[in-house]
Amino acid sequence: MNNFKLQTCVYSVNYLKIVLRTIMKKVLIAVLGVATLGMGTSCKKEKSATTGWTLNDTKWGGIQKLEYEGQETGPGLVLVQGGTFTMGSTEQNVTYSHDNVERRVSVSSFYMDETEVSNHQYREYLQWLARVFVDYPEVHDKALPDTNSWRRKLAYNEPLVKYYFRHPAYDNYPVVGVNWIQATGFAAWRTDRVNEMILIREKIQDVKVIAQQVNEDNFNTDAYYNGQYEGLVKNELRDITPGGTTRKVAIEDGILLPEYRLPTEAEWEYAAMGLMGNSQYENINTKRIYPWNGLTVRKGAPERDRGKIQANFKRGRGDNAGVAGNLNDNGMITTPVKSYWPNDFGLWNMGGNVSEWVMDVYRPLSTADVDDFNSFRGNVYKTKQLDADGYVEEKDSLGRIKYRDVTEEDNVGRRNYQIADNMGFIDEEVYDNGNQQYEFGVTTLINNRARVYKGASWDDRAYWLSPGNRRFLDEEQSLCTLGFRCAMVRIGSPAGN
Repeated sequence: MNNFKLQTCVYSVNYLKIVLRTIMKKVLIAVLGVATLGMGTSCKKEKSATTGWTLNDTKWGGIQKLEYEGQETGPGLVLVQGGTFTMGSTEQNVTYSHDNVERRVSVSSFYMDETEVSNHQYREYLQWLARVFVDYPEVHDKALPDTNSWRRKLAYNEPLVKYYFRHPAYDNYPVVGVNWIQATGFAAWRTDRVNEMILIREKIQDVKVIAQQVNEDNFNTDAYYNGQYEGLVKNELRDITPGGTTRKVAIEDGILLPEYRLPTEAEWEYAAMGLMGNSQYENINTKRIYPWNGLTVRKGAPERDRGKIQANFKRGRGDNAGVAGNLNDNGMITTPVKSYWPNDFGLWNMGGNVSEWVMDVYRPLSTADVDDFNSFRGNVYKTKQLDADGYVEEKDSLGRIKYRDVTEEDNVGRRNYQIADNMGFIDEEVYDNGNQQYEFGVTTLINNRARVYKGASWDDRAYWLSPGNRRFLDEEQSLCTLGFRCAMVRIGSPAGN
């Protein structure tokens, strides 16, 4: 009897299994049917609104159209949504320079580093230069910051000369002693390394390529686009043109990022003001003197932070940080790049810590001369250097594409510009044989190598915290109070993805 019951139970269990399998099979068939139906609808290829040809189809000529999701945010960057603002003075002109007359301008959306470039970030750059350019050590040496910029004749700053740039205690402090040319070199290097990372991440290049790069055989974005860099291919893109197999990434794919660069003066000033936090619809409720609200350098709210200094600057003669036990800004010199509070764009230290290089050439009347959209002075237009057959010339010894200034012959019939160098356009200075002349060091310190820098440093008074104030320095000189951060153009919708 017990055996019969056991056998009956076994039969019942097996029957249930068969029933469950049947149900699951029907459900699976139904799901697959729906999925197939959906696939048939979604995989229907788009047709050209111009010709009616089927897009992304080899049989129809392989005309490509991507479903582009929008520009990727590069490492370290935040989106600064563009808009209009009044560029120029927000403080009394106590220096009587009159070089920052108020002007209403508009700035396109762009990306900017959330912090200044740090010592560790800059050392990454130097380490790469030393490892790759083994036959050209001068490339590394030219990029070294001037650590002697800390020296002052009547002060003992030798510990800073020795330790500030290289010691790990200062890893997250802003790099200083970097001139304008070195800063632009860092930005160009960063462009290539980020785009190389993207190719490796997307499994187009093999990560082993990094260890194999030496001298001119290194990844350069322009060289890659021009087919002059092979690397270590892992999986290239499918070529849908008739007879095609695979191909390299092109600009039209939207995979690689635009160039990192220094921000323009208008971009930096707009980002520092951060008026987005004071706007409702199209009304700006309160204009700012500093990168924060209020008439003072101390924080008003919330209550737990009330009275705290909002930036790293020199409060008065001989007062770099306040009294022991209650240091007001906790910074005798610089402070870590994420100190205090970010502004309404999410940017740190847009007032204080270090002043920052921008891209512009300095002119006292720039704000009166420049366009009211994407204002900038410093354009020198270039074009790729071609060989006798009209092809892009071979790379230089560092693996970079060669460029030359455009000529008037290149621009016959053009109305928006004719010559390459437009640094001195609409500049009321003396001309000699068509070339702008400045008696540099005799009657003026301004020439086409004079670059603008913005913002206050740890050694500046509160006056320089105002984003509208501006100073300049020769592009080959550096200061222990001067650093930089990078920017990138925003392509596509100004509001972001």
